[in-house]
Order: sequence, then structure tokens, then C-alpha cells
Amino acid sequence: MTQTATVKWDLNFLPDRSLLAMDWQDEGLILGVRKHGETSSIVEAMTEKHGRHLGLVRGGRSTKMRPVLQPGNSATFHWRARLEEQLGTYTIEAGELRAADLMSSQLGIYGIQTLASHLRLLPERDPHLGLYNAAHVLMENFEHAEIAASLMVRFELVLLEELGFGIDLESCASTGQSHDLAYVSPKSGRVVSHHAGKPWADKMLLLPAFLNKHEEGWGVVPQQEQIEQGFKLTTFFLDRHVYAPRGVKHPDERHGFIRAVQKMIRRQEA
Repeated sequence: MTQTATVKWDLNFLPDRSLLAMDWQDEGLILGVRKHGETSSIVEAMTEKHGRHLGLVRGGRSTKMRPVLQPGNSATFHWRARLEEQLGTYTIEAGELRAADLMSSQLGIYGIQTLASHLRLLPERDPHLGLYNAAHVLMENFEHAEIAASLMVRFELVLLEELGFGIDLESCASTGQSHDLAYVSPKSGRVVSHHAGKPWADKMLLLPAFLNKHEEGWGVVPQQEQIEQGFKLTTFFLDRHVYAPRGVKHPDERHGFIRAVQKMIRRQEA
């Protein structure tokens, strides 16, 4: 006769499912929001310690949450999921609500859209504290065209560096000197002095004074010509190293931002 073994389960040895959940809280900046179902939203945020991160906000389309879930606003994000690779859910506590001010001007509208498109070039959930902090500084200066433009150029230089395509603006690639810097080599991405680069000046990119930390122009609010030089510089290397290899076109938001800068400067000079 066959005996049947009886197995008794001791529930004390079963894992606590709550301990398996992924759970963190972080400060962040809202980049984008899209509808999900009838009442919820999927929020894309750039967080301080967890990088660009998405999460589901239940009830995100409610009257209470809609003013909070706007691109450009800061918030505290509590993210939770059973597994790390899941979308997860966000519980969001409002921080600085600057979206309304940003949306009041073309510079602000295109500015936050450009920032979002730039940050989407980064791997998801990869922290980039320098860019996170720089984005906040930028958003505090979108009412000043020249300052916003110079900060955006600097932001793009940091972005290139974070993506592994940094431009060396410290010393001349030919002589090693740190003075009289005037050009950037399109081949090496290194700065070149006026004397060393003069024979090939027509093939070089100009180094605007506000990016030259060894000269008096460093830190000074740039003129329109220098702003154009700065964007021409970053455009070249973004196209070469980022957009072209990924097979994507230059973002329309960035074109809109540059046009808004030029328009505001012309209005100020009139």
C-alpha cells in the first residue's frame, strides 16, 4: 500500500512580498506627460539620483493633479514597483510650479521642450547630476534671452561630454597654450589658438568669447554674434556624434528656441 506524504507549509518561511518591491523617493523635474486610460497619466521626469524615469500616476488627469503634472514643474517623486524593470507607479508631491510662467513666452515654451529633447538622448534611469542641476539653472533664466542662450550652449557642451563626445576647450591642441584661443577643430574637437589655426581658419569653428575661460569674455553676457557662434559649434558636434549616428533629425524644438532668442534680442535692440 502506497503512503501519501503530507507537506505542511510554514508561512513564516514565505518571503514578504512587500520586501520584494522597488521603492524610492527623489526630487525631480517633469519633462512630459501623456494620457493613460480614462483617468491616469504616464509622467516622464528627470530625477536627481535616478535619472530620466517614467511612472504611472493614478488619477493624474484629475482637476487636482493637472496643474501639478505640467512640463517644467518640480516635484518630489515616490516611485514603487514589484520589479525594477517595470513602469511602476508615482506618487507625486508638488514642488515649484513654474510651468505657467514658462508657457507665457515662446522662449520658455521652446526652452523646456528643448531641454526635454536633450535629456531624452540620455539612457533611461541613468543619473546625470550635472545636467539635472544645469536644467534648473536654465529654467530660472528663460526670461533673459542672452543669458538663456549662453546657458543652453553650455548645457549642450555638458550633454556632449556626458554622452562621451566632450569638446576640449582648455588648451591649444597644437601648442598647448591656454591664451589667444580662437578656434575649435571640427576633426579633433579641441580648441586651437589664433596663431596656430590661422592657416586653416576657413575650415575651423569659431570659439565664442563667453566659452573661453582664459579670457575676459568668460562669464560675460554674450552678444548675438557670439550666441550664433556658440550654437553653430554645438550644432556641428551634436549632428556628427548624436543625431546622424542615431538616424534622427535635428529637433524642431531647438530650432524654435534659437529663433525665439533671436526674436527677443531684436525686440530689445529696437
